[in-house]
Amino acid sequence: AAILAVAALGVYWFWVRPGQGGGAPAMGQYTLDTAQPRELTTAVSGTGTVTPIDSYYLKPLVTGEVLEAPFEVGDQVEKGQLLYRLDAKDAEMSIQQAELTVRQAQKSYDDLAANLTVRASSGGVVQKVLVQRGDQVSPGTPIAEIADTSTLTVVLPFHSADTQGLYAGQSAQVTIAGTLETLTGTVESISTADLVGPGGALVRQVKIRVANPGALTSANSATAQIGDTACAGSGNFEEALRQTVTAQASGEVTSVSVTAGSRVSAGSSLAALGGSSAQSSLEDLSIALENAKLSLQRAQDALDNYTITAPISGTVIEKNVKAGDNVNNIESGSLAVIYDLSYLKLEMNISELDLSKIKDGQTVAITADAIPGEIFEGRVDRVSINGTTANGFTTYPATILLEDYGGLNPGMNVSADIIVAQLKSALTIPASAVQRGDTVLVPQAGALSEDGSTVIDPTKSEERPVTLGGGDGTYVEITSGLNEGDRILVPLQAQGGGAGGMSGAAVAAS
Repeated sequence: AAILAVAALGVYWFWVRPGQGGGAPAMGQYTLDTAQPRELTTAVSGTGTVTPIDSYYLKPLVTGEVLEAPFEVGDQVEKGQLLYRLDAKDAEMSIQQAELTVRQAQKSYDDLAANLTVRASSGGVVQKVLVQRGDQVSPGTPIAEIADTSTLTVVLPFHSADTQGLYAGQSAQVTIAGTLETLTGTVESISTADLVGPGGALVRQVKIRVANPGALTSANSATAQIGDTACAGSGNFEEALRQTVTAQASGEVTSVSVTAGSRVSAGSSLAALGGSSAQSSLEDLSIALENAKLSLQRAQDALDNYTITAPISGTVIEKNVKAGDNVNNIESGSLAVIYDLSYLKLEMNISELDLSKIKDGQTVAITADAIPGEIFEGRVDRVSINGTTANGFTTYPATILLEDYGGLNPGMNVSADIIVAQLKSALTIPASAVQRGDTVLVPQAGALSEDGSTVIDPTKSEERPVTLGGGDGTYVEITSGLNEGDRILVPLQAQGGGAGGMSGAAVAAS
């Protein structure tokens, strides 16, 4: 180093170019200190604003009159507790309408699904099959004719005067024309209107029911006698039931289950309908049914919104709506504000250079200008790896929790020191004693006064390299280069380059 020495009145000035190591030490006023064990706490510092661990602004999702609001500001509420109940008449009516729509859609779907199978409405014998596989049918197209021939009826004329003593349910003797076979029958009905019979006599029609012994058809005729009263003419037998079964839906006949002569009972399948048209119609009705069910579900869900409960446990900070008020889901703003004050939370940005030092659970010392003299203890809850980069420098948010926060209130600005290391007995020296290049000045012979208490010539000092550990801003740990008890020079004033070396510094040596 280039050094200029001037002697005048016993005062010596030494100059060292900035940033250079080695050579004469930087000049200035120095004091003595000793490398000694100290309790050393290393911390990462920052600032922030404390907030509740959780907060909720309660907003309405529906419109209506407030019927109940059984809470007040300052109340402690539990999650799920009733806060507001709104008039839900409109929502209940919407549910009823949606239920009717679902029922109608379900009926339409069920009816079509059922009608794709053509069934006999009553039992009997198939007389004719009117379709075959592959036919296209529409509602009303005849499918088959069915007759019930197990029971026959015959309508016979009786003289009007003779019918006065006849009644339904009375036994009758029926004689089959040609064979003169006699069957027992039952009077089913008696006409109340007079008709003109053969020869101009007045007659009334009497309907008699008989069991078919097996061979009778509509081609057979008969006469009858009821008690002592004989009929005034003959009549042909008729089947008790004859029907033409028709299709109730459109589609292609995919199968026919019966043939002429088949005996069927009520509900028996006669034919099946299908094809792309029928399946498309069924799918459309299925979609309509699902849409109706979704609309009903939405209406039912909306009803839940008329009962508003606490989403979190906490303290009511604001109550903005009371019973009797009307709320609008868009314009009303927040109904109430709830803070969970079981903890306070602090978000603090950590430099990328310090990130590796921060661990979950580390102790944090917190102070606030609003509460001077008090230190609150928190802990690191987590550090997010979602960093923010600005001007080529990245910081990461750390969340700090305070359980015992005393007089701190949400919104207060605080300072925080995250304790990253605590050494009970670390070999330390004042941080200001370390010069640029991690060196310290160790006094040699002639550097100190005779009693060793005063620095008289700092140029007679050794510039010794040291290895640094952690520090707390005041003291720094020395891991090598010094031993306990070693004396060092500490500049009283940092001029220009600070602790890393002085430029343009002066000291008076008497």
